[in-house]
Amino acid sequence: MGTFSVSIGLAGLGRNNWITLDALVDTGASTTSLPSSILRELGVVSIMQKNFRFAQGEIRNLDIGQAFIRIEGQEFITQVVFNEEGTTPLLGALSLEAAYMAVNPVDQTLVPVEGLLL
Repeated sequence: MGTFSVSIGLAGLGRNNWITLDALVDTGASTTSLPSSILRELGVVSIMQKNFRFAQGEIRNLDIGQAFIRIEGQEFITQVVFNEEGTTPLLGALSLEAAYMAVNPVDQTLVPVEGLLL
């Protein structure tokens, strides 16, 4: 599957200040991540830290917070990772699942899916 980006909106939990940016859709990433400065600017605060394994094999302990995210017109709260400056914003699997969206690898788009209660 190739990679592609989508436009997302982000805001702190107060929902006062929204920004729009392009995020790389990464189903291999557990959580949506952004440069720390963007999250701090929105007023997102760290609520915990977790270890994350990067593609190169390196493991880093990073802060996690909560923010509102807007994907395809839907707004909801999701976990976000405070990543290093200069990193590409990533739209991770938890946010995609929370939005009930899946990846269409042929068209390189997000598509709605049903929730499962099996």
